[in-house]
Amino acid sequence: MRAYRWLAAELILLGGVVATTAVLGPLVTGKLRYHTSATTLNQVMGGDAAALLVVAPFCVVVGILALRGHPAAPVLALAPGVFTVYTYTQLVVGEEYLRLPGNNERFFPLLYSGFLLGGATAITGWNAVDADRLPVMSRALQRLAAGVLFAVVVFLVGQHVPSFLDALRDTPTRVEYVSSPTPFWLVKLMDLGIVVPASIVTGIGVVRGGAWAGRLVYAIVGAYALIGASVAGMGITMYVNDDPDASLAVAAGFTLFALVFAALAVVLYRPLFDSVWVHPRPVQAPAVRV
Repeated sequence: MRAYRWLAAELILLGGVVATTAVLGPLVTGKLRYHTSATTLNQVMGGDAAALLVVAPFCVVVGILALRGHPAAPVLALAPGVFTVYTYTQLVVGEEYLRLPGNNERFFPLLYSGFLLGGATAITGWNAVDADRLPVMSRALQRLAAGVLFAVVVFLVGQHVPSFLDALRDTPTRVEYVSSPTPFWLVKLMDLGIVVPASIVTGIGVVRGGAWAGRLVYAIVGAYALIGASVAGMGITMYVNDDPDASLAVAAGFTLFALVFAALAVVLYRPLFDSVWVHPRPVQAPAVRV
């Protein structure tokens, strides 16, 4: 139970940091101003909307489950932990500090707290998961989860390759690169260097029924569901604000991405609340005949 209490504290604090960052950011008060272009700022605003409406409440709810000792809490905690490390890395590193105006360096302790709490939550949750008690995925669910993970690989490669090729030209034309090259390359590195390989490895592990893939698939699908909400908010915000890189097709595609992963997360997480799994029947020793 000590691990659960630590997890609860980390989750509730993380939810507070995520909500505070979003309120201080450009979406609400504008006190926290990022050194970035208008295009990336629209993305930050969309991400802040998802943080306030989805991520922060999710952290608090899972934190309450952890306080109550619910065995699903460590599994659910993996999602916001991974999401926050991914997102806050970009908020800190992906800025044009010496080229564009802003003041987000003054809020580094806050952003660092989000990054640190996200990592701590993911590690605590990972160690608290009883892998031997995870619900057994049906063959159909294994194929569905693997198929969606492989689809993410195709989606990300298809999204990043055209802009990557444009960046290699003598005179790049894409606004996302010309206006903010630092976050452009950071996202390329994280998506193609971390997200894509993790999706491939986990998808293969799930298809093969590897026991090691159990916690990974919960962590990745849950994190993708939260990231999906964030990128959907980005696409919608960019479209509403007439961003040069925005389009209705992109906003719709990001929204579809979010809905697919939200649905998969619901299907994957639902057995965690099954009464048989939460309160397993004790194993009785066979009767001994005298």
